[in-house]
Amino acid sequence: MKKEKIGILLGVMCMLLTIGIAIQVKTVKNSSTGVGKTQTENELRDSVLRWKERYEALYQEEATKEEELEKMRSQVSNQDTDSVNLSEQLQKANNLLGYYDVSGQGITINLKDAEPGTGGSAAYLAVVHDGDLLEVVNALKNAGAEAISINDQRIVNPTVISCAGNIIKVNGEKIGSPFKIKAIGLTEKLYGALTMPGGYLELLETAGIQVKVEKSNNITIPKYEGIYNFQYAENVEER
Repeated sequence: MKKEKIGILLGVMCMLLTIGIAIQVKTVKNSSTGVGKTQTENELRDSVLRWKERYEALYQEEATKEEELEKMRSQVSNQDTDSVNLSEQLQKANNLLGYYDVSGQGITINLKDAEPGTGGSAAYLAVVHDGDLLEVVNALKNAGAEAISINDQRIVNPTVISCAGNIIKVNGEKIGSPFKIKAIGLTEKLYGALTMPGGYLELLETAGIQVKVEKSNNITIPKYEGIYNFQYAENVEER
């Protein structure tokens, strides 16, 4: 762009200079005295010098503006790069906090209370309790699950899984049997960890709980709808 502008400017300057020289030469030829000829040649020389000075000044001005423009482009590019990096870091942080819906490969675990009358004297054990869900969630975390939900309630750091009579609360929301636990992570690793012989799911099955584990290449887990509240932790830098 810079070279094109300079080329156009140079062409215009040359054209104007040529016209000026032609006029001056014609004037010289029509002059009848040596003094007039010398005066005309001096005027022609001065005119050429003035045009040359103007050209050099315009050339320098153009170069200066192009340099300033390049600096502005560089600053804008750096700002865009910083903005992109900040946006990526923010997205990663929100993913870790559970503030985005996420999807990917993983497994689903369906837990359902035993059918009525099948539990016998151990009927209490044939019902899915909050502690059972906690055991399964911890097993998934240990197996590298990147996102977990129970009946579409996202499991995050402040999530509380508690018993409330015949129902269970997750993130303060009441849920009941059947329980569908979804986990995103390396499918084979998650599946192997949860179906291993002697694992917790096998113990639940022994108690009469209906257990079903499935692999999937497309699991979607909704975002966490709650708010993070820190009551005891504070930033060291703010002290």
